[in-house]
Amino acid sequence: MARPARTGPTVRLGVADHLGWAVVVSATSDLVVIERRRIELVEAGLPAAPVHHEGGPHEMHRTGDPLSDDELATLVGRVRASAASTIAREFDRLASEVPGTIASVSLRSWPPEFPANVADQRRAPHESQADPIMYRQELAAAAARRGWAVARYDARSVEGEARGILGDTGTDPLQHPRTVLGTPWTKDHRIAFAAVIVAERSTSSHP
Repeated sequence: MARPARTGPTVRLGVADHLGWAVVVSATSDLVVIERRRIELVEAGLPAAPVHHEGGPHEMHRTGDPLSDDELATLVGRVRASAASTIAREFDRLASEVPGTIASVSLRSWPPEFPANVADQRRAPHESQADPIMYRQELAAAAARRGWAVARYDARSVEGEARGILGDTGTDPLQHPRTVLGTPWTKDHRIAFAAVIVAERSTSSHP
């Protein structure tokens, strides 16, 4: 049976990801934050950073002997499969609990030609980026399957872009949700909210 159409405002999600978890801020098209939450990106018991920790050159991170390329590829495959199913559950929960219709997800950007081969990923300069990019790719794929647009942002500049869009209000507009929602309202929340602002402006500027 088809699900009934959701009613309510258009909602955009901003995601600030980490290794194995992320902060998600949900805001309406008129830039009112309606909720924030932490979501999991991988199941417990699996390494959150398989390439960096188990496949990287740093002995202090590894839990056993160095892995061959094939062994590491197998482990990464398990983590990626877990990430796909975990993110699907979290997005299903968001879709059912957020009051409105989700239109887009904003994710941290990644290089368009990042290598897919684990043997290349485990070597510099890719080794430190491979795990976060894996999660972003799975987040993007899960969003696309739901018909949600995927926007990318630069975490280093997105707050400045958002403040430029909102203009000088006398106070920091990225901190305003804290006065309504209370704590926690961290840098991750600001970045995720800023990404929503930039995505909303981009959409409204290009109908």
